[in-house]
Amino acid sequence: MSTIGETSRRETLARTEGERLVGTSAIERTAAAMRDWYGPPIAVAGVPGQVYVTKGGDFRGRIRTGAFASALDVVDGWAARAKRGWKHAGRKTNQFNAGFAGLDDLIRAASIGKSRYYPFNKIGPTGVVQVTSSLWRVGPTPPVGSTPAAVPGGTAFDDSSTGGFPFANPASPDTQHFVKGDVYGSVAGNTLLLYDLLFGCAPNMNSTATQSVTGVPTRYQSSTPSAPDFAGGNFLYFQVGGTALAATAHNWTTCLYRDDSDNDAQTLPSLTGNASAIVDRLDHPVGQWFAPLATGDVGIKDLNQLQLSAAVATGVGWAMIGHPIAMLPVPAANIICVTDGVMTAFNLTRIFDDACLAFLEITKPSTTATTYSGLIQSVAN
Repeated sequence: MSTIGETSRRETLARTEGERLVGTSAIERTAAAMRDWYGPPIAVAGVPGQVYVTKGGDFRGRIRTGAFASALDVVDGWAARAKRGWKHAGRKTNQFNAGFAGLDDLIRAASIGKSRYYPFNKIGPTGVVQVTSSLWRVGPTPPVGSTPAAVPGGTAFDDSSTGGFPFANPASPDTQHFVKGDVYGSVAGNTLLLYDLLFGCAPNMNSTATQSVTGVPTRYQSSTPSAPDFAGGNFLYFQVGGTALAATAHNWTTCLYRDDSDNDAQTLPSLTGNASAIVDRLDHPVGQWFAPLATGDVGIKDLNQLQLSAAVATGVGWAMIGHPIAMLPVPAANIICVTDGVMTAFNLTRIFDDACLAFLEITKPSTTATTYSGLIQSVAN
């Protein structure tokens, strides 16, 4: 495994490796989706080494050069290669992500019953090309997610919320970490974002008045960049709930929030909504899956106020806050695509106690409803 020193060469090789493994179209959509991202890099699964997509749509990190595997090759030979790779990592790496001293520590934890498995099966909605859809309102496993409460209180989501993966927190002081995901998709070229759903609220769409929001999330609320629960990367999105919006042009403006540095009443740049937006899509412009923040902000702690520029007579809209865990490419249809959380860029990313794990379909390549199924594995230590 080699580290590419020069930024331009590193980005070029990371993109090339990604295209070979997960497909050019998926890489291009991911890059476009991250063009205006403000938070920290997000891991890209299924690429040998440690590859992240950063703001601006660049791909950076350590990659294993010299591989000529396609996505199908990775699926077919993953088990044998992963075993060899983990041994190699144990020799080359002194410390995995917080919680594990090395490969032996990971194997020990898994062998004494600290692995957890979370199956999922989601029958996705019809979408819009290059627009992101939410899988929160679809089932069957986990079941259809609960509706966030109306403003001002809203809902702080956790693993007890209907729609989240039910799991028991590890005994203190253990922490839980992503190890592996097996994802099947009925349509090729999609990309799932696995994220922790932190908070949601339902404003009155048929109003132009300012609407106060008093509820707050319970995770990722630190203002310290080095803290595991730093608010950097927390993102806001607006989702159409169970009723499509009326044919009314509207913007989300003026909305106020508290940023990652604890500055209150920051003004969210105006976000253009969509007349007649269908259920489960994000009420965002094409290609945009997160609401922009004020210049210099890298995360959102909570909302202070929501406001619409025009009254939308009918329809349901939700304001939701999440924290990204990883992009999960689904390059091939009707086959299990394995995402390795040890040797790829995840490097055993932590899953916080009480997390409410959920999925977004990032900038769908087609309108076709997609069925997803698979298994997520974590290990505690």
